[in-house]
Amino acid sequence: MQNRLEMLRIYCAAVEAQSFKEAATRLGTSPQAITRAVQEAEALVGEILFHRNTRRVRATEAGEAFAQRARKLVQQMDDLLRPKDSEIDAEIAGLVRLTTPKSIGERFLMPALVRLAEKHPRVTLDLRLSDAISDPIAEQIDIGVRIGFMRDSRFVVRPASHVGFSVVASPKLIARVGRPADLAELALLPSTGFIDRNTGRVWPWQFSNGQQMTPANLAFQTDDGECECRAVVAGLGFGQIVSYLALPLLRAGKVISVLDEVAPEPWPVYVYRPQRGPVPARIRLVFDAVLAALEKSELQHGPYVSG
Repeated sequence: MQNRLEMLRIYCAAVEAQSFKEAATRLGTSPQAITRAVQEAEALVGEILFHRNTRRVRATEAGEAFAQRARKLVQQMDDLLRPKDSEIDAEIAGLVRLTTPKSIGERFLMPALVRLAEKHPRVTLDLRLSDAISDPIAEQIDIGVRIGFMRDSRFVVRPASHVGFSVVASPKLIARVGRPADLAELALLPSTGFIDRNTGRVWPWQFSNGQQMTPANLAFQTDDGECECRAVVAGLGFGQIVSYLALPLLRAGKVISVLDEVAPEPWPVYVYRPQRGPVPARIRLVFDAVLAALEKSELQHGPYVSG
């Protein structure tokens, strides 16, 4: 039983990483051990769970489905074996520093963190909301949330969800300038831009098959996602908005999505922590709470497609 459980842990790490070598680095084992775990899982399931080529490995559809079930089983076993003694809970104390994108922290994490703080009053939470990429080592961050891909072996990383992106505009702007038929037409229309705080430049818009477009006909730009949404709703321009901000506006009819057929693949949302040896109970507690909050949240897994 223990060997099977460890096999599932290793398999999940392989799915989350970009290569078996990266998964091995995260777990402190060898690529051969990762390969053996994947082969054992494939033998048990009776299906191919990974696409393999010379550049990278990628889970098949069956492999992704198996990973979802495996994560739940591993979590259930961890929950079953985790000490429940209230006296142990009472001993959990100390400072935990977190960093997360502003809109995710405000919308999805604060309720969970408030509940945790009420249950564990001796834990002090230091939450930093920023869309800039932090240096967790230099800034002594204990736990972080990031949208996008992470390949830094210094971190313990767990996938929490996915987010999509939609190009949207207000009905009145579309009535005035029309609906673009392709990216070339979109580039000519007024747009909004989201400023990358790490570079000071406007983020390029992402589309399917690796296509990118940096909005040039800017009517408004900002480094705050909520402000960009307001500008789009006001009709200042088309904007490419992350799904969890765009979806409420789409449902309310305040904006209309365009060019859904070239929407990019969803981006992963990760919870991570630096690898600093033994993990204090307070860090493990908050890490698990953040991960659970995002897994159960309404983070959208893909672009909204107009009906």
